[in-house]
Amino acid sequence: MSVFTLGLNHTTAPLDLRGRFAFTLEQLAPTLQEFRQRVTGKGTGPEVALLSTCNRTELYCAAEPALVTPAVDWLAARGGVASQELMHHAYVLEGGAAARHAFRVASGLDSMVLGEPQILGQMKQAVREASTAGTLGTTLHQMFQRSFAVAKDVRTSTEIGAHSISMAAAAVRLASQLFEDLRDTKVLFVGAGEMIELVATHFAARQPKAMAVANRTLERGEKLAGRFGAEALRLADLPSRLAEFDAVISCTASSLPIIGLGAVERALKARKHRPMFMVDLAVPRDVEPEVARLSDVYLYTVDDLSALVQSAGEKRQAAVQQAEAIIESGVQSFVHWLGQRDAVPLIQALNAQANDWRAAEIARARKLLAKGEDIDAVLEALSRGLTQKMLHGALAELHAADDHHRPALAQTVSRLFLRGSSHEPFDDKPLDPKR
Repeated sequence: MSVFTLGLNHTTAPLDLRGRFAFTLEQLAPTLQEFRQRVTGKGTGPEVALLSTCNRTELYCAAEPALVTPAVDWLAARGGVASQELMHHAYVLEGGAAARHAFRVASGLDSMVLGEPQILGQMKQAVREASTAGTLGTTLHQMFQRSFAVAKDVRTSTEIGAHSISMAAAAVRLASQLFEDLRDTKVLFVGAGEMIELVATHFAARQPKAMAVANRTLERGEKLAGRFGAEALRLADLPSRLAEFDAVISCTASSLPIIGLGAVERALKARKHRPMFMVDLAVPRDVEPEVARLSDVYLYTVDDLSALVQSAGEKRQAAVQQAEAIIESGVQSFVHWLGQRDAVPLIQALNAQANDWRAAEIARARKLLAKGEDIDAVLEALSRGLTQKMLHGALAELHAADDHHRPALAQTVSRLFLRGSSHEPFDDKPLDPKR
């Protein structure tokens, strides 16, 4: 068994295509169970976890490599595209490369904002959902726990997170470039999730004239609004209230746009074409893309913010090399562990065979003792029987080997049976405990 990652992200796929493959938190567990059912025809099968954020959708699997093609077909069908089209924008990573990718994602090295911390929490949530769905398993659990440990090491040992400009801070910076003084603006937040809470925190620090939170669930919106002294609105009231706000930041889990072209056009008319600043952080989009063509609207998506946050990333590139070294060490450790996992069935088979031999010789010895045989003779026969059984396979292989293969086989047998013995022909150095 190995591990592989199938995914697409902000560097490989455009925003609208990523939106086709976005999953809400509530969808993760049932989607994982559906994946197992579709690719194996039963509810059990490969270990699988699903990470879905505004920047990426990634499927992590612990399975045989033959499962890659069915996984691609399944994901393509979920997004309503052909498998070939998906693979134009997706990547498949296996073994150590898959682990390296997971470690880099957890550490913030693969993010649009270099070193951003939110992705680590999103990965931990993805792991919890996989555990809830019963699809996690030992191998993926080990890989993700190691990725979290590596991420912690990267953040505490390097400057990768220093001077971070998050999406929230970038949104405030853009708004400041449009409006002379944010204290004269009214800001509307659409949604009440973690990202909106982060953005609201950044805007609140600039003391705008008024803030409001519009959310589908009024109670949740009121809770967030209460933190910032903001007004809570029902999402249904959004079209009639839109004209009141100079800045609109939206990030919901809606599968369809909730702010349409018509609503924005009416708002602009009511505002007498005073400019509106809009940031759509949702994937799929919350704001219809046609809104960007309106001359008095400044609309930015998550991808549009990329150029702004990259300037901060350049200041941290010196720390990337150090972070990559930490990650590489973690990858090698995981690959070694994975290799040991591959040997587990052989180890189990060897133990079972040895137990069968032991049981057979003990049964034989008991029969001899019951017949009154001398105990020393019985013990001698038991030890001889076990020795012959253990050596029979190796000796038979040595006798059967041709001249070309016999030296290598002899070396292997010596290493297995003569280690530490005076008969070992290779060297007399003390044993390395790491060997």
